[in-house]
Amino acid sequence: MVQAYSLARFFILRQRFLLEIGQYLPEQGRVLDVGCGFGLFALYFAQLHPGVQVHGIDLKPERIELARRAAERLGLTNVTFDVGKAQDFRRGGKYAAIYTLDMIHHLARPDVAGLIEELRESLEDGGTLLVKDVDTQPAYKRWYTHALDLLVDPACPPDYWSAEQFLELATGLGFDVKQHAMVDVLPYPHMLYVCRKLG
Repeated sequence: MVQAYSLARFFILRQRFLLEIGQYLPEQGRVLDVGCGFGLFALYFAQLHPGVQVHGIDLKPERIELARRAAERLGLTNVTFDVGKAQDFRRGGKYAAIYTLDMIHHLARPDVAGLIEELRESLEDGGTLLVKDVDTQPAYKRWYTHALDLLVDPACPPDYWSAEQFLELATGLGFDVKQHAMVDVLPYPHMLYVCRKLG
């Protein structure tokens, strides 16, 4: 099941998506993956940049255990994983970059604002927060994604932020934000927000 999920996940995102996100990550320093799941992206970036120390957190212990096993099998010593809820994240040192992929819409709105503020305080001055999530437009893409999210987890209906809403939140918290859609062959309204912490 996990292998099938991993293959499907990489098929959907593909190498171009990984490179598009990875271009904003540093080649040295500490990087935090919030909501890392099985560690697929953390493992990829740790392999790509041996000088980076990647730390992933996720709320499900079984996912973290699989991520740790994968890191061991790959012989990666620059990536670690711990169990933790994004909503409960509290800063512990500074990071050169932090990223969270397709997680924001699974959180309650007040939790999102608190999390983004905590992540900002956890960044070095000039550091980067990358947020990839689902935009609300165009509507047909949103409804397609909404149906899939409910299929995966019917008990947790998603709450998508419009690009304007997330931009207002992030800039209000002291980020300089650039955003762009990420084109996919499937009708997902991917949006990538590149948030630079202002000093």
